[in-house]
Amino acid sequence: MSRGCRNAGVERWVQRVLTAAALVSLSAWASAAATPEPVSFRREVMAVLSKNGCASGPCHGNRNGKGGFKLSLRGEDPDADYAVLVQGLAGRRLNFDEPDQSLLLLKPATDVAHEGGARLVKGGPDYTLLRRWIAARAPDDAKSPRLVRIEATPRERFLLDPEDRQQLHVDAVFADGRHRDVTALASYEVAQVGVAELTGNGGVKRRNTGETTVLVRYLDQQAGVRLAFVARNPAYRPGAFPAPANAVDTAVFAKLRQLRLNPAALCSDPVFLRRAFLDLLGILPTEAEARAFVADSDPAKRSKWIDVLLERPEFSEFWALKWADLLRLDERTLDRKGARLFYDWLRESIAAHKPLDQFARELVTARGSTYAQPAANYYRNLRTPVERAEAAAQVWLGTRLQCAQCHNHPYERWTQDDYHDWTAVFERVDFQVIENRRTDSNDSHEFKGEQVVFVKNSGEHQNPRSHRTSVPRFLGAAQPIGPGLAGGILPAALPAGLSWPTNAVSGTTELDALGRWLTSTNHPLFARTQANRVWYHLMGRGLVDPLDDFRSTNPASHPVLLDALAADLVASGFDLRHLIRTVMRSRTYQLDSTPTPGSEADVANYSHTVVRRLTAEQLLDAQSQVTGVPLAFPGFPVGLRAGQMPQVATSRGGRNGELDGFLRAFGKPPRQTPSECERAGEPAMSQVFALINGTTLQRFLAARDNRLDALIRADGSPAEQIDSLYWTALTRPPSTDERERLTAMVTAAGARRAALEDVLWGLLNAKEFVLRK
Repeated sequence: MSRGCRNAGVERWVQRVLTAAALVSLSAWASAAATPEPVSFRREVMAVLSKNGCASGPCHGNRNGKGGFKLSLRGEDPDADYAVLVQGLAGRRLNFDEPDQSLLLLKPATDVAHEGGARLVKGGPDYTLLRRWIAARAPDDAKSPRLVRIEATPRERFLLDPEDRQQLHVDAVFADGRHRDVTALASYEVAQVGVAELTGNGGVKRRNTGETTVLVRYLDQQAGVRLAFVARNPAYRPGAFPAPANAVDTAVFAKLRQLRLNPAALCSDPVFLRRAFLDLLGILPTEAEARAFVADSDPAKRSKWIDVLLERPEFSEFWALKWADLLRLDERTLDRKGARLFYDWLRESIAAHKPLDQFARELVTARGSTYAQPAANYYRNLRTPVERAEAAAQVWLGTRLQCAQCHNHPYERWTQDDYHDWTAVFERVDFQVIENRRTDSNDSHEFKGEQVVFVKNSGEHQNPRSHRTSVPRFLGAAQPIGPGLAGGILPAALPAGLSWPTNAVSGTTELDALGRWLTSTNHPLFARTQANRVWYHLMGRGLVDPLDDFRSTNPASHPVLLDALAADLVASGFDLRHLIRTVMRSRTYQLDSTPTPGSEADVANYSHTVVRRLTAEQLLDAQSQVTGVPLAFPGFPVGLRAGQMPQVATSRGGRNGELDGFLRAFGKPPRQTPSECERAGEPAMSQVFALINGTTLQRFLAARDNRLDALIRADGSPAEQIDSLYWTALTRPPSTDERERLTAMVTAAGARRAALEDVLWGLLNAKEFVLRK
C-alpha cells in the first residue's frame, strides 16, 4: 500500500474516533441537561408542605400535631421537621425503595384514609416534587443559603373593569445574592374574600369591585400585594377635582382618580365647626360661637378657628383622654390618686406643647415614686415583662407581637427569638410597694397606695424555644443593646468582664437606651405610628387599619401620604398641633359626608367623610351642655365633664352610678388593652333605651333651672326659643319648615315648658345630634 493510501486511512480512522467522541460528549451533555436539579428540602419540600396546609395550625403544625405526626408551624423549624419526616414512625413516612408507598404521598393523595382530606393531586407538580425527593433518598441541604426576602409583583395594581384577573409573581432572594422564581411554591391568602378569590399558583380573580390585599408567604418571609378592582363609574369626572389645599389632598385625590371616584363637596360652615369642636375639644360649640362663625365672612376663618381651638384648655383635656385609654389609666391598678396624677401629667404635657418624641421618651424611661413622678404610672399597670414588651410595641411602634410569643409571627417577620429578646429589654423593671390598702383581698390586681418603679441590678428572661437566656435586643436590631451606648450596639456575645449596668444615676439602663432608640428621628416605625394615630382620630380610620397593626402584609391605604405625614411630623419637631393643623386644613378633612355617585360604598379612600357616632364621653357631655344640667360624678366636683374624668369608673362594686352606666353602654373602654380598638362603637339596644327613655336623659330634661327654664325666663317668642335650641344642639338654625311646624306646635300647647321639652327631646334623639358628620 502506498504511503498516501496509508495516510488517508489514518485520517479516516482519526475522523471516526473524533466523531464518536463528539457524539458521546453531546449525549452526555444532553443527558445532563435533561436531568433536573436535585430537590431542595429547605427551599422546596418545606414550601410544598406549607403551601398545601400540612404545616398549618389546624393540621400537623398544631402544637400537639395530628395523628401522631407533628410539624413545626408554617415550617419555622426545618431541622426538627426533617428529623420527623426521615426518622419518625420507624421510617414508614418515607419509602426509599418504593417512593409511591410513602405515607407522605399516600395520605395527602387520599390513597390511604386521611383526616385532612385531599392535599395533593397524584402526578401533580407538588406530588412529583415530593416523590423525586423521596426517590433520591431524602437529601437535606442544611447548608444552603438563607432566604433573605421575597419580592411579590406587582406590589399594587388597579384593574379597571372589564379586567378581572391578575397573575402574581414571587421572587425569592437568598443570602448568596441569587434570585429564584418561587411563584409555584408560595402560599397565598386573600384578606377580603368578598372582593377576590385565588385561582392557583398566584392567580387572583375578581369577585366584586373593591380593594383587597393578597398575603404572600414563602418559607419564613411574607409580602403583601394590594389589588383594586375598579368599576366603571359613568359619573366620574376627572376634570371636576378641586385644587388640592396641601399634600394631603394631593395624595388622596391621586388615588381617587385611580379608583374613578369623585370627591364630595366641601361641608357647610355649621358642619365644619361642629366637626372641629368634637374632634379637637370633645364638646359642641355654644350658640354664640356657632352664630359668630357662620356670620363671619373671612375666607380664612376655618384655619383661624382651628388655631384657636388648638390652644383651648379643652384640647389638652380631650387628647389626654385618648392617651389615658391607650396607656390603660385605671383606678383599679393606679388607685384614685395615682390615676389623677397620671392624667394631670398627660394633660399638662399636651398643654405645654411637649413634642411627641419627648412625651414617649419620658414615659418609657420613667422611674421613681408613682406619686412624686407621675409618668412612672406608665409601668404600674404593666406588671410583667411580657405586658410591658407587648404594650410598648403596640403603642409606640404600631406592632402587634402577641402571636410571636409562642411561634414565629404568621403575618410578619418577627420571630419567637425577636419577641423574647425584646421582652428581655423590660425584664429588670420592678416595683417596690410602699403600701397597698386594697379593699378586695381576692383581687390581686387591685392596688391602693404609693409604689416606686425602679430598674433592678439583675434579672434574666428565658426563651422557651431555645431554653436559653434572652439577651436584650430592640425589635428589628441585628445585635443586642449594650450598657452606656446611645445606639445600644454591642457584639452578639458580651465580652468578658462586661455586665449590664446598675441603676446608678450616672449609669444607663436598657430603658434609657430604649428611649433614645425608640424616638430616633430615623426610626422606621415611631413617627409613622404617631402620624397614623392622629389621622385615625381626625378621620375615623387609620391609613394603616387597624391602626396598631403595621406589617408588610397589611399595607397602608395611602403609603405615600403616610410617609409624607411622618416626615412632616419629624421635620416639625414632633409637634402634635402642627400635624393636626395640616390634616384639618386639607379639603379631604373638610369634605361633606354626602358621597358622590359611585362612591357610596367607599369607607377607606376618603372620597367623603364617613359618619360616625359620638363617643360615650362626647355624647354625655353634649346632653349635659345642651340641656344646661351639669354632671355630678360621685366623689368629684359638680360640673366636671365626662371628658375630664381621669379614670374609667367613678365607683366600684354596687355603687356604680347612672352616669358610669351610660358611658359603658356607649362604649367607654375598660382600659384593659393598649389599643384604641378597645373602645366600642357598635350600636346596641341598651343605647336605644338610654336615648329614648333613659334615666340620665329624663333627669336632664326634667331638671329645674335647666336650659328650658332659662329660655322661658328670657321671655322670647316660640320661634326664638326654637332657634336657640337648634343652634345649641345641632350648630345650625332650623329650616323654614322646621321652624314653622315647631312654632305652631309650641304656640298651640297649653304648657310652654312641656312643649319645649318635647322639642328638645326630639333634638337630642335626632341622628344629626348623635352622629358626627
